Amino acid sequence: MIIEAQDISVKIGGRIVFEGESVSCKPGIMTALIGASGSGKTTLLHCLGLLLPVSKGSILINKNDVTKYGSAARRRFWRDHVAFVLQDYGIMDGESVAFNITMQTSVFGRRVIGNKERLTQSLEKTGLKGREKELAGHLSGGEKQRLALARAIYKDADILFVDEPTASLDATNRRKVIELLTDFAVRGRTVIVSTHDAEMIESCGILHQVGSKTNSITKSY
Repeated sequence: MIIEAQDISVKIGGRIVFEGESVSCKPGIMTALIGASGSGKTTLLHCLGLLLPVSKGSILINKNDVTKYGSAARRRFWRDHVAFVLQDYGIMDGESVAFNITMQTSVFGRRVIGNKERLTQSLEKTGLKGREKELAGHLSGGEKQRLALARAIYKDADILFVDEPTASLDATNRRKVIELLTDFAVRGRTVIVSTHDAEMIESCGILHQVGSKTNSITKSY
């Protein structure tokens, strides 16, 4: 799915966060939203994911204007097409690794249900195989980041919105997360990343400098 911002501006509490931002995020290639701290990278990511409204301009999904989507339409969009990996990971520490991935339990107890084959694949791809029964609160920060990605892999979402995925990670976990995101894009998904990490930026094919008033750059290889 193609996600586009067309000349959007955001004003929050009387403060202009950014003005006139335009970017086109395409499937099969990772898009990096880059810029200095406070430039509005995360805000732009949230606007593209319909988490925040824009003050001016339009958000398009596959050329359809979704700027004025109501709450029900946004929820359907998130349910059917989207996975988010945000800075707080969205992990429930008191639940098992498996539940955090499938988000499903039996109505008769705490037994995790869902597609076992997809669950196993998501665990294997993220290096969490054999830990499905462990409480998520026992995981390290890097492991929780990979758990959030395992949830996205399990859902097999069309679009993945990711905020600072390598922040505070060691080199090993950084490389693993970048590999997982790259694989997601290679499989034809739309991956949009807000980041200041040079290694993450180098792995992305479209670079958009937030607040620069310049066009996005598509890298050639």
